[in-house]
Amino acid sequence: MAALKRRGIPYALLLPGTAWLIVFFLIPLYFMGRLSLNVNLGTYYPFDWHWQNYSDALSLYDTQFVRSFIYSGLATLICLLLAYPLAYTIAFKAGRWRHALLLAVIAPFFVTYLIRTISWVTILSDESPVVDVLHAIGLAPDHRVLATAPAVISGLVYNYLPFMVLPIYASLERLDMRLVEAAKDLYSNAATAFFKVTLPLSAPGVVAGTLLTFIPATGDYVNAAFLGGTDNQMIGNVIQSLYLKQSDYPAAAALSFVLMAIILIIVLIYIRFAGSEALMGEEAAKA
Repeated sequence: MAALKRRGIPYALLLPGTAWLIVFFLIPLYFMGRLSLNVNLGTYYPFDWHWQNYSDALSLYDTQFVRSFIYSGLATLICLLLAYPLAYTIAFKAGRWRHALLLAVIAPFFVTYLIRTISWVTILSDESPVVDVLHAIGLAPDHRVLATAPAVISGLVYNYLPFMVLPIYASLERLDMRLVEAAKDLYSNAATAFFKVTLPLSAPGVVAGTLLTFIPATGDYVNAAFLGGTDNQMIGNVIQSLYLKQSDYPAAAALSFVLMAIILIIVLIYIRFAGSEALMGEEAAKA
């Protein structure tokens, strides 16, 4: 009896999380899926297996889909290029300033997402000193940055950078420096030791940070709404407009499902290749 209770403890611990997922994820997902197959009759949306909503989603809004993945992909790449050196410095070079730098990384979270994005409207306004500097060095020839793709991508990078820094830092902070020292004892220089030992062992953090940045950035609509123009709308802006302005709920639900499906496919492919490489790097380092 005691053994049976011990075996049942893990399942009991899973119950709260499972119940949460069922109530707040699976059930709403079911109703949204059913809604995506309804027919839009203006003020009435009868269920009629209307699969055309999905074909319309891909044909009418293909530009916004492509733009969303380009913006989020570039933002994720820039975040990675900025986050890895920062996380490396905090983990290995910061010393007694480590906690202060970590606090600086997460400090933007103490301000709401909306306020942080609106602040970039001021930073990138035509009268901003930042734009004056960019104009002087030739990066803003028209003396305008707002309502452009770089403005939207900059907002995405700023808002999602901590999601890239923290997982990478967590991986680096757990790294056994004796492995790096062993690589140097085997006649590796600093660069070789980094690429052969440090980078592979921190790959799980890179994978996690990439996913935590790319997935929400793809569906983001706040940055495009405030920092972009009519030519910079992302698919999140289209879904928001269909839901809240046009009241075309079936089309909005279909778009949401298509977006989830595309993101899921990209994530599975990424995990299949990047995740397996990260695992191979860890096994090689252990060997």
